[in-house]
Amino acid sequence: MGKRSSKKRDHDFSVTAFRVVQEATGQTQPETKEATPVSPVDRHAAAVALGRLGGLKGGKARANKLTAKERQESARNAAKARWNKASQKISQKNT
Repeated sequence: MGKRSSKKRDHDFSVTAFRVVQEATGQTQPETKEATPVSPVDRHAAAVALGRLGGLKGGKARANKLTAKERQESARNAAKARWNKASQKISQKNT
């Protein structure tokens, strides 16, 4: 899948040509969008909020989508994984 353009461009040839001439003659500055720096703390807080939103919705939505048989299968696999994990801890303690 191709990447989307990050910036909308004019598709009219005359508008593009006009902008190029103005930039070349120094009448206007080239369009550059400077990124505003975001502190790591703010970036982390935003990521946590988004992740939490998705996490709150995800489990319920998945449970609603699964059939009863699929939920049983998933629960069985989870229980099996928990028991395997517990038995591995016990065997490590004994050695």
